[in-house]
Amino acid sequence: MEKINLFCFPFAGGSKYSYRSYQDFLPANIVLRNVEIPGRGSRANETPLASLEQIADDIFTQIKGELHQPYAFYGHSMGGLLTYLLSQRVVANGLPNPLSLFITGAIGPSAKYRGLIDYRLPRTEFFDQLKKLGGSPEEVLNNELLMEFFEPVLRADFEAVATYQYQQKTVMNIPISVIIGDREKATLEEAKRWSLESTMPVDVQVYEGDHFFIFHHQESVIKSITEKLNTKVILS
Repeated sequence: MEKINLFCFPFAGGSKYSYRSYQDFLPANIVLRNVEIPGRGSRANETPLASLEQIADDIFTQIKGELHQPYAFYGHSMGGLLTYLLSQRVVANGLPNPLSLFITGAIGPSAKYRGLIDYRLPRTEFFDQLKKLGGSPEEVLNNELLMEFFEPVLRADFEAVATYQYQQKTVMNIPISVIIGDREKATLEEAKRWSLESTMPVDVQVYEGDHFFIFHHQESVIKSITEKLNTKVILS
C-alpha cells in the first residue's frame, strides 16, 4: 500500500504531541506528521501567534517542500480551520492537492464564530472556562507554574480563532470529512457549511460527546480516516 503522510494541526493550546496517541491506530502506510507552531514544545522560546493567517503561513513554510507525495490534512477545532487555510495556500501555489481534509470539532469557516472561550477574560475566569471545556490535562490545569507558562499560548490561540475573518476564496476540489460532537456548541447545520468550500463530497458525522469527543473515540476517528484514504489510493 502506498505511503500517505497525514499532517495534523493543533487545537487551541495543543502541540505536536496532542495527537500522538493516534499513532496506535494507524496502519503502517499512513504516517502521522505532527507540526509545531510558535510558543510550544521545541518552539517554546518563540512568541505565540494570535492570527490564524500567520499560523497558516508558518505551517505552510514548514511543509510546502513535502507535498509531492500523497498526503492529507487533519485538524481538530482551531486545527480544522487551519486545514482550510493550508489547503488554500496549496491551491494558490499550484501544489498537489491533499487527498482529503479531515476535520473534527470545527464549523465551516463561513459560519459565524461563537467562541469557545473569550481570550480577554480575567485569569481565574479564563482558567475556569478551560477546565469546563476539557482537553487540557488536569496536571497542567492544577499547576500554577505550568498554567502561567501556557496562558499566553492559550490566549493567543483563542484570539486567533475569535478574530479570524472569513474571505471566500477559490472553491477547492478536495473531499472533506467532518465530525462534530453532539454536546458541543457546533451545530450540524454549521458543520455542513464546509460544503461551500469544495466541489467534492463533504461527509458530516456526529459522534457522542462534548468538544473533545475525539479522545473518547480515537480508534473510530482514525478508522474513518484510514478507510477513506486507502480507498481513495486504491481507486486512483
